[in-house]
Amino acid sequence: MSKHVFLTGPPGVGKTTLIQKVTQALKSSGAPIDGFYTQEVREGGRRTGFDVVTLSGNRGPLSRVSPSSESSVSRREYRVGQYVVDLVSFEQLVLPMLRNVNHGGDTEKRICVIDEIGKMELFSQAFIQAVCQMLAGSGTVVLGTIPIPKGKPLDLVEEIRSRKDVKVFNVSKENRNSILQDILAAVESCRK
Repeated sequence: MSKHVFLTGPPGVGKTTLIQKVTQALKSSGAPIDGFYTQEVREGGRRTGFDVVTLSGNRGPLSRVSPSSESSVSRREYRVGQYVVDLVSFEQLVLPMLRNVNHGGDTEKRICVIDEIGKMELFSQAFIQAVCQMLAGSGTVVLGTIPIPKGKPLDLVEEIRSRKDVKVFNVSKENRNSILQDILAAVESCRK
């Protein structure tokens, strides 16, 4: 029996867009839903980083492009490729929400959107802990995205991918427009 629903697929295939559509549909059906997604930040046609946007409308930086020449050795930097991750900003936005979700105390299961559980987000130990608690608990259905395996496996991502209580949808250019109803149905059946 699935308790959680995750989308995976190559970068740029439309996972976030799909999550946003599913979120809108769930919201309009009156389901209690919270969480965050990541959004590209573009300046002059170039991608300069990513922001975290919460469903309640808060926004803050997740990462920004930083020339490696400027990297200050004095403070520990969390880098993914050319991006430097703003861990403080990420944790301040996301952690209160993730910890809050479990304590709904409602009989109704809540939905928590986590887009995505990827390299940048996994620098945060507190985030990993909060996600693990949520996956293990019974009060919350996690609707999340995970990257496709590439390079060194990410422990939490592989654990999620192999969990018996997680339904994983592989999003492709071919199915991304037709898969919406299936995802919605999967989330609804997790909430029962």
